[in-house]
Amino acid sequence: MTELVWFRNDLRIADNPALTAACKSGAPVRACFMVTPGQWQEHDWSAARARFVLEHANDLSKQLAKLGIALSFIHADTFTDSINALEQYCRQNAVSHLHINEEYGINERRRDKQIRDRLTDLGVGVNKYRDQTVAPVGQILTQQNEPYSVFTPFSRRWRSWIEETQPALFPSPTAMGPELQPEQTDTLPAPFQGAPESLVSTGEDAAHNQLDAFLAEQAKNYKDTRDLPAVDGTSQLSPYLANGVLSGRQCLIAARQTGATGEGIETWISEIAWRDFYINILYHYPRISMHRAFKPETEALAWNDPGLHFEAWKSGRTGIPIVDAAMRQLKATGWMHNRLRMITAMFLTKNLFIDWRLGEAWFMQNLVDGFLASNNGGWQWSASTGTDAAPYFRVFNPVTQSERFDPKGEFIRQWVPELAKLDNKRIHDPSKGGVIPGGYPRPIVDLKESRKEAIARFQALKD
Repeated sequence: MTELVWFRNDLRIADNPALTAACKSGAPVRACFMVTPGQWQEHDWSAARARFVLEHANDLSKQLAKLGIALSFIHADTFTDSINALEQYCRQNAVSHLHINEEYGINERRRDKQIRDRLTDLGVGVNKYRDQTVAPVGQILTQQNEPYSVFTPFSRRWRSWIEETQPALFPSPTAMGPELQPEQTDTLPAPFQGAPESLVSTGEDAAHNQLDAFLAEQAKNYKDTRDLPAVDGTSQLSPYLANGVLSGRQCLIAARQTGATGEGIETWISEIAWRDFYINILYHYPRISMHRAFKPETEALAWNDPGLHFEAWKSGRTGIPIVDAAMRQLKATGWMHNRLRMITAMFLTKNLFIDWRLGEAWFMQNLVDGFLASNNGGWQWSASTGTDAAPYFRVFNPVTQSERFDPKGEFIRQWVPELAKLDNKRIHDPSKGGVIPGGYPRPIVDLKESRKEAIARFQALKD
């Protein structure tokens, strides 16, 4: 009989509870990965993410083969197809137990329930493990045994849990047999071709090198540099985390093991807590993965027709330089600086008053690190429809944000070259005084008036 590990959002050998458990059994171990392009499209995967995932799945296959574990690539267009394909694979390979790390989107949870039912009827045991968060999902609850819906008290309890529990990494397996010839997949499904060059290197070792370099060189200044898009001040680990090449546990434990203290490292650890918080929200409130607002009353908001304004936002032609620079960065690289994600999201939802769900989907369709829990959480925060949301009356002024976080206009000059010759003041708002450089649009919306209108609409909803 064979133990089967199904890799999904956990493309790593180290600190992988499903793999660790399977290898403890003493029985032969196999692994599989599902290539489901139809489902990826339905879930708004970007070409950058699809390529990233397949490259890392190929690397994972090579590393597992060194341990004597064969990874099979199973091609099944949708989740429904994957259920049938997995049943067939289990029959053909005499699988006795399936080991999976849980996923928390509603479609993934429904798929996993169907798989459990199908394989149980077949006599195959299904073992599930909680992997995506530092503290197992559902562990951090209020004194009333309810989920937190506000980050700050969640974070306090999360940090207390860490001190009380001292979480450890799951041990990596030793060789299970002689080294094998790894199976590889070299075909990127047609809808996902034309991805931009990856910003980060492929493989689990590369992820750890990036983590170590960040902790050694940049973490101490993280609080001061993380909001500056022209500075290399972030960890660049989000693609690895979003696709499970690194775990949040690995990041937290590595940070604590450095012995570093100070606001920089503490601020970065808070980002790990935010990630856990949003995953818990996804688990406890499944409606948010069904295009629903966390705050049900905000479903009554009458958003503007997206029209040409939405197209201008997507293409980086709004006439607001910091917004346009960020949107062009996203399209060209598959990544966007986190401060800019907030600025562009709030501009779309508050100044253009366009439904946050359209922006959420556009980000997912372009980001290499598109991760449902975090992307949804960030968009609903910006739109004032979610947990811990920005108060509806707090609306970022993108010009002020630009002057504060890109004071010399370095980031704007990189991505909006038609403005490169403007001075450090005018580059943030070229419509103020002088002639706008040829080809660059005037602002598509008045920032002050649109802010007032957005606040009025939210106030009417409240009243």
